[in-house]
Amino acid sequence: MTAPEAIMNQTAQRAVSNRGFTLIEVMITIAIVAILTAVALPSYNEYVLRSHRSNARTALVGAVQWMERAATVTGVYPLTAAVPAGLLVVEGARYTLTVNSPDGLVFTFTATPAAGTPQVGDKCGNLVIDQTGLKTVTAATLTAMECWAR
Repeated sequence: MTAPEAIMNQTAQRAVSNRGFTLIEVMITIAIVAILTAVALPSYNEYVLRSHRSNARTALVGAVQWMERAATVTGVYPLTAAVPAGLLVVEGARYTLTVNSPDGLVFTFTATPAAGTPQVGDKCGNLVIDQTGLKTVTAATLTAMECWAR
């Protein structure tokens, strides 16, 4: 092989090895990423909703415990106005806690999804617990058992 032929042969080999990606390869990669995103994103969003729902359940149970301790000391449940505002705070601020204790004999705590948050569309709606420990839901598409268990 002569020197010019060897140089041409090396140039041809380099051209083949430095080719890059074809348009079809790039399009297939984009399609795969889009499919994975379409599957993973709803699952992730549901996980986030569930974690904030768990924060609301934790706040509700903590509030009920506080009410029981207060009733142990005084003999009656504190009235609605006597419940400290700090007790009604839910971590993440995606739920608003309200209390209804009209007469000191009964009470109900409700966790309502905060307006303007993604939690508004949660399928568990409002979480409710009363002085007997009865856990219910309102405005929900799932049952109370499903919402309070997960």
